[in-house]
Amino acid sequence: MRAPRRRPGRVSAMAASMRRDKHLELDQRKIDFAKRYFGVRSDEEAIDRALSLLMAEERIVRRLRPLRGVLRGDRRRWPHQ
Repeated sequence: MRAPRRRPGRVSAMAASMRRDKHLELDQRKIDFAKRYFGVRSDEEAIDRALSLLMAEERIVRRLRPLRGVLRGDRRRWPHQ
């Protein structure tokens, strides 16, 4: 099955929804911590980096899942529980 052709100059629905204006009530202490952790000044940058880090961790965990139980004698629940 071939991918649908895109018209020049058109943005896909997914690309159009990549950034949205959100108004959320968040814990300012967590935002301040993220700003210090990432060394950024803006709340938006700190939140964006924190979410990117979370997504990267999820990808790592998903790719490591097939290795679960490979290490003999490791009785710990996986991952990190």
